[in-house]
Amino acid sequence: MSLIPTLAEIVARARADLRMGLPVMVGSHVAAAAETLSAARLADLRALGPAVLVLTERRAQTLKARAYDAGLARVILPPKADLAWLRALADPAHDLRRAMKGPLFTAREGDATDHRAALALTKSAQLLPAVVMVPAAPVEGLTRLPTAPLMAQLSQEAALAPVAAARVPIIASERSRLHVFRPDNGGEEHYAVEIGDPPRDTPVLARLHSACFTGDVLGSLKCDCGPQLQAALSAMGQAGAGVLLYLNQEGRGIGLANKMRAYDLQDQGFDTVEANHRLGFEDDERDFRIGAALLRRLGFRAVRLMTNNPRKVAMMQGHGIDVAERVPLIVPQNPHNQGYLAVKAQKSGHLL
Repeated sequence: MSLIPTLAEIVARARADLRMGLPVMVGSHVAAAAETLSAARLADLRALGPAVLVLTERRAQTLKARAYDAGLARVILPPKADLAWLRALADPAHDLRRAMKGPLFTAREGDATDHRAALALTKSAQLLPAVVMVPAAPVEGLTRLPTAPLMAQLSQEAALAPVAAARVPIIASERSRLHVFRPDNGGEEHYAVEIGDPPRDTPVLARLHSACFTGDVLGSLKCDCGPQLQAALSAMGQAGAGVLLYLNQEGRGIGLANKMRAYDLQDQGFDTVEANHRLGFEDDERDFRIGAALLRRLGFRAVRLMTNNPRKVAMMQGHGIDVAERVPLIVPQNPHNQGYLAVKAQKSGHLL
């Protein structure tokens, strides 16, 4: 029956539940995001049985907690653990300002498949990757997700549907058109800015640009995103043709709130990569398959890609887009972003 939600729709519903502080069922466990969980719901969860706080291995390493399962640690909640205790483990904001509560004991017996799926779901909701989980029979009213199909759905490439397009004259070129695409998994929309009338039978000058509210809108000096965006559009305007893909993957895919948490950690002395790791994320959580899918949707099969990131080149080529040329996109540095750009080169392999 078409009125019954698909798995993709159920996953989107589960993301919304977690963001509002509502637990969900993942396999045979009740799971709740530590970031949004209330004290009352924590008490109700603990009444169901023995609870653990699931953290990524990255975050566990920071806390000196043993990760017996590949990629994650299941921290056993002590009897007196309250919401403040959970938040202190989930959020590294005060790691250096106050002593962590410990010692931390982690589970090493039993299957961690449900825990891994719940952690991936929470990451996809752009919440801190820290999940309180309790084994339990199905709880009426909670969104229920079977583990294996959930993991398959989270790794699946979303189908992108064109929603609207219109002419939008911009400073770089009065002949430009904005296309809006919507993924079928309930995720954020992505955009394509087409400059001029680029032919589809030759490599198009193209840029994959991840959304950066602080750089693109506020003109932040902490990164090079805003200048790169304007430089790419200007180059396409001068060439008379090009396509800029604006992907809503803020903060290398961790979302604006977590990006601000990373900024606070940088003010404490950590670099970009170290800050992401302390939060429990990888260096880069973006999905560049989206860019390849948008190019195919627009009818492009080959590009002259404006990037300093070799990973983008490899991802495009690995997903059916021929990169005829990598076009460097070097913009001036300033005292606020010199360290950031150095880390990009040293740890992320950017060619600066």
